[in-house]
Amino acid sequence: ALATPSLGTSDQTSPNRSLVTGDHAKYESTCFYITPIGDEGTEHRRHSDLFLGSFIEPALEPFKMTVVRADKIDKPGVITRQIIDYILRSRVVIADLSYHNPNVFYELALRHMIRRPVVQIIRGSDRIPFDINQMRTIVIDTTDIYSLLPKVDVYRSEIATQVRRALEAQDEASYRTVAAPKSSMPSRR
Repeated sequence: ALATPSLGTSDQTSPNRSLVTGDHAKYESTCFYITPIGDEGTEHRRHSDLFLGSFIEPALEPFKMTVVRADKIDKPGVITRQIIDYILRSRVVIADLSYHNPNVFYELALRHMIRRPVVQIIRGSDRIPFDINQMRTIVIDTTDIYSLLPKVDVYRSEIATQVRRALEAQDEASYRTVAAPKSSMPSRR
């Protein structure tokens, strides 16, 4: 239901053809960043800003993707609905599990439910919860500046690699889903 606008001709409204709308194209070039945000000046906000600017945005540059965080959504509307739209429709989601924020886990569960690409990150001082510890998670050591600073490029590279792999896996799964019905059809010889 993403984009099949009626343009008045039966050929253009057939269920097998769809147009890519600006809205759909926007989501296809978006990475939604699920993270504990907190109020301005709090530890959670400083953490989220640091991870966003130092790791996530630089890691996504080669993909030409825009990173969107919930507090940066700039259009009017119901915030919860907008967040859910981004969770469900963005090409990839990066979820920061740091601080074990319940909103993050709720939003991550929505994304897992639809089986779209997700990259999980967490600060080293937090444990990865049991229910999601089987998913690859990038652990970022934020113990102190001496632990963090020498590995900034390594963390960016790990995030970029996981994003690329998640997108490739999604593309392969989409291809198999589309191709599967053809191969399962009985032969008419």
